[in-house]
Amino acid sequence: MKVIAVTSQKGGTGKTTLSGHIAVQAERAGAGPVALIDCDPQGSLTKWWNSRQAETPVLVQTTMPQLAEHVAALRQSGTKLLVIDTPPAITWTIHDVLKVCDLAVIPVRPSPHDLAATGPTVDLVESLDKPMVFVISSAAPRARITTEAAVALSQHGTVAPTIVYNRTEYASSMIDGRTVMEVSGAQRSSEEIEMLWRYLAGRLERLDGKPAATPPMPERPSGMIQTHAAYDGVPGVGK
Repeated sequence: MKVIAVTSQKGGTGKTTLSGHIAVQAERAGAGPVALIDCDPQGSLTKWWNSRQAETPVLVQTTMPQLAEHVAALRQSGTKLLVIDTPPAITWTIHDVLKVCDLAVIPVRPSPHDLAATGPTVDLVESLDKPMVFVISSAAPRARITTEAAVALSQHGTVAPTIVYNRTEYASSMIDGRTVMEVSGAQRSSEEIEMLWRYLAGRLERLDGKPAATPPMPERPSGMIQTHAAYDGVPGVGK
């Protein structure tokens, strides 16, 4: 199993939207089973998932003290990808999420303020020696600052070649638990997410495969909830 942490200390960068879209596209591309964990106290990803009619990807309820145990349980269950949404601040929550992840995805809006705010996130990721990828999000089409942002970010790490533009269908699709790939008339947005996932999947394949969390627990973690047949024995899964 590979674990993606979508993280940034800056709010409004599109972490939740990106988390949901990456997870759904990974399932659509055959990279599942895919699970989601929402570590943001605002619970935006959970609210999106609760509105979702499709059964996949699944959402796993956890607490920070149980995170490593539950990640290990998902790994043991056969889950192939876990996407974790994080709060918009540098906290111990982000630190603990990054400890169990294989790849940190850092969405950044192309603005001077957002670029300046990436420093603490990058420092934390690097302190834990985790691979990271910047994703330029909420970009205005044909704006010069988008190119300038890519150049600036490239001095600090890898920048995904796919830009996620500021399109209304991203927000509108999330209202009822869907993604742009699941609504009509969102071809360009769908192509952006499809290309982004292909790139991220390639990055994940090139990782050395070291375990990103503690070894699987020999016994079932406490607080287990079994509500999804495909995830029998995995805590906190299901509506």
